[in-house]
Amino acid sequence: MDLIWIGVGGAGGAIARYLVDTSVSSRVGGAFPFGTLVVNVSGSLILGLLFAMVTERALLPSELRGPAMIGFVGAYTTFSTLMLETWRLVEDGAPALAAANAVGSVLLGLVAIVVGLTIGRYLA
Repeated sequence: MDLIWIGVGGAGGAIARYLVDTSVSSRVGGAFPFGTLVVNVSGSLILGLLFAMVTERALLPSELRGPAMIGFVGAYTTFSTLMLETWRLVEDGAPALAAANAVGSVLLGLVAIVVGLTIGRYLA
């Protein structure tokens, strides 16, 4: 049954990823993959928050760990897409945008994890 709930979470995460990515990309446009950046940063925030609330503080049931953290967030965040889009920027002759995408995603993702953990720990 755990696998089914993880799959349900994954389906929700994949749909959310598509909706957020396309919404941001259609509003911002341009060569820089802002949709993926927003997905990765917000996913890091959500993962940090869930980790603090489920694993560290037990504010939410441990049964949510698989469906929410592995399923939903695992399908929602898109590190492989980040890598592909970064490489495509290099191939398109935009190495500065590629570097900004890679570095920005990592740094903002780390900040989002810290913020999510801080919020989750504060709520305890």
